[in-house]
Amino acid sequence: MTFRSPGTGAIISPHHLANRSGARVLEEGGNAIEAAVAASAALAVVYPHFCGIGGEAIWIVADRSGNAICLMGVGQAATALPDFKPGGVLPTRGGGSALTSACAVDTWDAALRWSWRHWDGRFEAKRLLEDAIAYAKDGFSRSGSQLFWTRFRCRERDGWQGFADRFAPEGLGDDDVFKQPELADSLRRLADDGLRSFYDGPLSHEIAAGLAAMGSPLRPDDLAATSARQTIPLRKAFAGMELLAPPPPSQGMTTLQILSVLEAAGIAKHRPGSALFYHLCIEAVKQAFLERDRIADPDCAKIETYIDDATIDRMAAALSAERALAWPHLHRTADTAFLAVADRDGRTVSALQSIYYDWGSGCVVGDTGILWHNRGSAFSTSPDHPNAIAPRKRPFCTLNPGIGLRQGKPSILYGTQGADGQPQTLSVLVSALAACGMDPESALRMPRFLLGRTFSDSRDTLKFEVDVGEATLAALADLEHDITPIAPLSPLAGQAGAIVMTSEGHIAAAHDPRGDGGAVFVPALDATGGAE
Repeated sequence: MTFRSPGTGAIISPHHLANRSGARVLEEGGNAIEAAVAASAALAVVYPHFCGIGGEAIWIVADRSGNAICLMGVGQAATALPDFKPGGVLPTRGGGSALTSACAVDTWDAALRWSWRHWDGRFEAKRLLEDAIAYAKDGFSRSGSQLFWTRFRCRERDGWQGFADRFAPEGLGDDDVFKQPELADSLRRLADDGLRSFYDGPLSHEIAAGLAAMGSPLRPDDLAATSARQTIPLRKAFAGMELLAPPPPSQGMTTLQILSVLEAAGIAKHRPGSALFYHLCIEAVKQAFLERDRIADPDCAKIETYIDDATIDRMAAALSAERALAWPHLHRTADTAFLAVADRDGRTVSALQSIYYDWGSGCVVGDTGILWHNRGSAFSTSPDHPNAIAPRKRPFCTLNPGIGLRQGKPSILYGTQGADGQPQTLSVLVSALAACGMDPESALRMPRFLLGRTFSDSRDTLKFEVDVGEATLAALADLEHDITPIAPLSPLAGQAGAIVMTSEGHIAAAHDPRGDGGAVFVPALDATGGAE
């Protein structure tokens, strides 16, 4: 991959329409946050199976001055929760699974406030939502991913309130234009009345009424109390960089633990794609996942991040280069959408937004066109667990976008879809990018693995893309890995993306060949202010 000239901007996402929306903002002089809001709003329309305004988001924002913040758009549990049996199972679909508020929209609002205060932002939400409104109103061709997940849930979706009529109406062919007029109206109202109207304006009353009608415990006061938290990212050195990750209740600390263990194990000395390279990644994932169950809402439980040197040394010492540790059988499923933006001035956004499971709760809220998420099912019903469900508490969240700083300036932006798969994919991707110096396209094409169960395979085996080669698979089997082969570029391995910026200002970007997305570059400006 060729690096583009200094001053070039870039955007990556899983859908070309979202890329187009973000790139237009950059071309018009907008900054990375403004472009990311436009792209996020577009994704909420054109990737409805993985994200939407009825969901959540986590952003990391950083610029060349060393300013870096994390915006935690994780909604809190309803005030009046049902009584759940200790040790029981929380609902995962239907209105009863809509246990937590949706914070994605307020994350956009918080990001724009930061943009106006610190980056000389110029665009209002009304302009940035224009494309999303048009995509919902006028329609678009459904992506391969959306078609796949529509078909995959065909035996379940009939029980999801309001779903079939909006997302799988009778007579809609694969090639037909897909429209969401109710969602277009909701987005237009957000554009006209302000993003906070989702929580305390006229639209919020319709949302609350729709939630109550579908059996959710969320009420108007829960929506009004919802707000994105501006926090300080976790930081950890890796391969000459400083990696930023979101704090709890995100699993950002898990990714930092994995990469820190890999650095201690000397991952940079091993050829990317070799059996030992992958073995170390797999074993570091296992060590970190043994710690992950401690993560919960820091407002409600005493949470330590466990990325100190003593903890990393202990985990690294437990890693064996000669044999595989038994998989600890911890499992969480989810799907998300990753996007990243770097503008011409080196200001950056790395963000994930989600409705948790594919199609979230499966329920559409009244006549708003809003599909609500089901992240509340990530809580535990065990009263003594750090992540025990409780009123106004935020659940454990798998979203963990990242940024790597070099000498205080953004150098790599990275993230991926995939719940349990996120730290696993990032173990390979970030090691390849930062420790081994690979370019984004090559790193994203590397074969990947996924430990444990998937939506199509309940066995707790090591799923591995077969294009890694028979010799590598045999060597991993000799190290006692229980391997199940999967197809090359399998959707099970997630949809990741990366942007890399050199100290000289050159930029490269790519999105996962396993998905529908790509990268768009915005040309640098010449001396007259025009594009080169």
